[in-house]
Amino acid sequence: MRSGAKTAVVGGVFLVVASGVGYGGYNLWSGITGGSEDIGTQAGARRTGPVTEEEVTATTRDFLAAWAAGEADRAGQLTNDPVAAGPAIAAYREGGGVSAMEVTARAPVGATVSFTVKATVTYEGVSKPWTYASKLAVVRGESTGRPLVRWTPTVLHPKLAPGATLRTGTAKAPAVEALDHEGVALPPEKYPSLVPVLDALRQRYGGKAGGEAGVETWIENAEGVPGTTLLVLSKGKPGELRTTIDAGVQAAAEKAVKDFPNAAVAAVEPSTGAIRAVANNPASGYNTAFLGKQAPGSTMKIVTAAMMMRYDVAGPDSPVLCPADVQWDGRTFQNLDRFTTSGDLTNAFARSCNTAFIKAITPLKKKGVHNTALGDTARKWFGIGERWSAGVATWDGAVPESAGPETAASYIGQGKIEMNALNMASVSATVKNGGFLQPYLIPKDLDGREFAEAEPLPGAVAEGLQKMMRAAATAPHGTARQAMAPVSSPKGAKTGSAEVEGQDSNSWFTGYSGDLAAAAVVQAGGHGGDAAGPVVAAVLKAG
Repeated sequence: MRSGAKTAVVGGVFLVVASGVGYGGYNLWSGITGGSEDIGTQAGARRTGPVTEEEVTATTRDFLAAWAAGEADRAGQLTNDPVAAGPAIAAYREGGGVSAMEVTARAPVGATVSFTVKATVTYEGVSKPWTYASKLAVVRGESTGRPLVRWTPTVLHPKLAPGATLRTGTAKAPAVEALDHEGVALPPEKYPSLVPVLDALRQRYGGKAGGEAGVETWIENAEGVPGTTLLVLSKGKPGELRTTIDAGVQAAAEKAVKDFPNAAVAAVEPSTGAIRAVANNPASGYNTAFLGKQAPGSTMKIVTAAMMMRYDVAGPDSPVLCPADVQWDGRTFQNLDRFTTSGDLTNAFARSCNTAFIKAITPLKKKGVHNTALGDTARKWFGIGERWSAGVATWDGAVPESAGPETAASYIGQGKIEMNALNMASVSATVKNGGFLQPYLIPKDLDGREFAEAEPLPGAVAEGLQKMMRAAATAPHGTARQAMAPVSSPKGAKTGSAEVEGQDSNSWFTGYSGDLAAAAVVQAGGHGGDAAGPVVAAVLKAG
């Protein structure tokens, strides 16, 4: 008799054990419970409505038993997408080298079941245990009414994306031991936000760092590019790779973003462009600080102010109007709480007056550049939209040509503008340095890549922006004053809040102190100074 799946139910959990590919776990459970097929059709008619607890439990048991027993086709048929599920489940065992599985599932919570996988992974005689948690949900089939597992690759492992698969073998690149710019080790256990960054650095520079590859289990994307390592069966010899990260600043960034459910921060050294920190919460997965594409809100007024000076619309000492609201092309824009103020552009910047910056459209329209001037300035002086080569993948900002109400929105950081924390940290660094230096994580001499370039800020423009950012950070009415109070001078900052449909505004903040610039975004954090401001201040203090 072939080896088979064993099952047990104890105190609200059930256990599925399979040793090798053999006797059908689905058939075993079908014989005990009637199986999900029988539950869906035993009344002789197609069932409708939400799945019941009995259906969720039985379907989950059947699916997990089939998966554990290595019956990929049968497991796939128990999902709502067997065409995708069957091959993925087969690849999990075959490509991943999974030789045995034990699955312990909790009692259902609604239609969702959490479970723990205890597997053995084997490759060329080397075996190692592997344990992780995942979950699944049961839905009713649209055409049959049967209860089925809603298929998503994350059922097999929470880090599996569509098209990705599990692989076990000799790693395609040796592991790297990342060091900061002074040679301090950066272990991922201590700096979890660096995990996706280190994965990317390993694939790009592992072969140049002098290490030897070991045997590992990893996630490979649809293009065959290896990503996150999930299990190390036998260690190779890691190579050493020195980055521009500063361990102290990185530690402060990791701590600061944990105060919010969704936050990202990046820090750049203005005098060199070296990236000193990058942190995200959640820490694993998508690197929002480098790859995010979001409207930056009023932090973009730094670039808008530069544009106004470039085209002689207004300078830091020029009187400007700041009414409660202003119209452009049929749309009304207003200040926070419809406040008004009077004075010069520096005052409007420090108070974050939307209408003063939108009014710049009229003189720029007379010059015929109102729809393109902001993007041209962002590229010319701040390197936004150029191709950055930081050593890892980054989104390098976008300020596209606009029209109609979107032009007004773009002047205050809304519309089609897409930026991230690294982009806005670089904007502040450019102001502090007087010119753009492309942010980088790995020195370019390691692989001979070219850095993006931009024209230096004219002296008067640099001084004007520094004056305005200093006022925002230090003047009694400055919106960044409270957040920047614990940060040493000379300093400058700009707050921002970006409206997102269906949620509270995203909180943005960027600033500099000494030879460090930083920017942060907190999802649904509200005013810039309330959420993102303390994150940036904590990072600047650490520098």
